[in-house]
Amino acid sequence: MTLNFKKMTKKLVTDSGDGNPQIDERHHSGDMTPIPCRLLTLLALVGVMLATVQAQTSQGQGVQFADATITVGGVSFKMIAVEGGTFTMGATDEQGIDALKNEKPSHSVTLSSYLIGETEVTQALWKAVMRSNPSEFRGANQPVEQVSWSDCETFIRKLNKKTGMNFRLPTEAEWEFAARGGNKSKGYKFAGSNRLSDVAWYWQNSGDRFLPGTDDDYDGNVISRNYCHPHEVAQKSPNELGLYDMSGNVWEWCQDWYGYYDSSAQTNPTGPSRGPYCVYRGGGCESGISGCRVSTRYFYTPNDYGSSLHLTFSGFGLRLAASAPVR
Repeated sequence: MTLNFKKMTKKLVTDSGDGNPQIDERHHSGDMTPIPCRLLTLLALVGVMLATVQAQTSQGQGVQFADATITVGGVSFKMIAVEGGTFTMGATDEQGIDALKNEKPSHSVTLSSYLIGETEVTQALWKAVMRSNPSEFRGANQPVEQVSWSDCETFIRKLNKKTGMNFRLPTEAEWEFAARGGNKSKGYKFAGSNRLSDVAWYWQNSGDRFLPGTDDDYDGNVISRNYCHPHEVAQKSPNELGLYDMSGNVWEWCQDWYGYYDSSAQTNPTGPSRGPYCVYRGGGCESGISGCRVSTRYFYTPNDYGSSLHLTFSGFGLRLAASAPVR
């Protein structure tokens, strides 16, 4: 016995605006070659298991899983599947003399697969969840900024309640692996290139005009007069995984409490169990070139949003992560 299916269905997890996730069916047609009934039934069952999100299968070594697009209060965002792997974290050779003491020693880290935000959390998404917008530089598609680590934890709790999912901040190791391009890494100094201006908004190019020179010419007063500011997400080139703005634009909080590295190999590290400081990564629109490197790491108190660090141009933002699968 054979069957001929004319329609296939994919489903997208959405939020109707009242905090209740819904399934939105999207249909598309196409002829399928007749297949034995038992095999068709098996394929259909597999399709149902994978159809809780609008998905594009991520191919890689080991387990295959999916990118996910989620909609909350009419605002959609995409999570990119990152296949697990092993990499060298910290002061690797391409970082050269720019590597700081707290990036050493470099060490081997093995990570399980996970998902990470294609972009920084936008002001539109933050407002859809929190009903407020703390950002200094307003724009729906601009990254939210001027948020503390504690603010981010509150946002994520509310987002998880709305979606029934388990989002979180990325661990520091997950953040760096993704910034480096995961298993597709080409060994760049910045997230996606050795040429920072291709992939990042930073002190030289984020204002009204390009400021020539090197980090030795960095002058906060000049930067301020040049109206250095964050830009809409995904305007620069992505890195090897298709992630935008992991170098520059706004600093991004990580889940970890800050601690020093050691040389031992680690699997799925999460940092110290407690501490006075949390890690932030990636550089901001006011950052020097060195601050936008993939291994650069800084730390500050969890209730600070950047004001006491004089990050008056961008402050802190965030990027979501989730363990695979997304639910």
